[in-house]
Amino acid sequence: MGSAFFSEFVGTAILIVFGAGVVANVVLNKTKGNSSGWIVITFGWGMAVYMGVSASLALEGPGHLNPAVTIAMAVVADFDIADVLPMIAGQFAGAIAASTIIFIAYKQHFDETENKDLKLAVFCTAPAIRNTTWNLATEIIGTFILVLGASLLSLPKSNTGQLGALPVGLLVLAIGLSLGGPTGYAINPARDLGPRIAHFILPIKDKRDSDWSYSWIPVVGPIIGALLAVFLFKQF
Repeated sequence: MGSAFFSEFVGTAILIVFGAGVVANVVLNKTKGNSSGWIVITFGWGMAVYMGVSASLALEGPGHLNPAVTIAMAVVADFDIADVLPMIAGQFAGAIAASTIIFIAYKQHFDETENKDLKLAVFCTAPAIRNTTWNLATEIIGTFILVLGASLLSLPKSNTGQLGALPVGLLVLAIGLSLGGPTGYAINPARDLGPRIAHFILPIKDKRDSDWSYSWIPVVGPIIGALLAVFLFKQF
């Protein structure tokens, strides 16, 4: 259990350091990367997934970094159920710890940024157009593509084995570019809720509320999407 927790803690922490870090670099005032745009954010998140999954695998973990994936695998796959809670705990703990690191690294830039929504955006997602049904559908679709795509890439016939976690990082890059516009593509409960909790706790200057009314969508949507994807994959 300790290994399951630690590997997912480290992998998820690396994921969020690079992922939240690229968002902070783009949206906060007076950074070197300010206003560099969506391409930079999506590429940063793709590389964040690559680095995080690689780290978890190197520590003999599963490289999930995502409670939705862990839950789906536990339901339909040959997976040790005893590891589920330690893994999810590691994912959330890693996300919260990494968000705190990013706050420290960009503290001066948080102070220089007046837009409270942009400060929140460093930590978690928000919809471009707020509509519960369609926002939930988008998160289901994005996570479905993520989990089904990653599952297909794991097959021997995909010929991606020697590339390690890079194909999954590129898959996340593609999802961000193609499906990220409506909701910011959380596609991972720990990636969204963990940093959202950090936003609530941390002493960020002039921050807004943490948008708890929306917070359930990036949790429930990915879980549904992941379950649908693994059920379909098992039919192949």
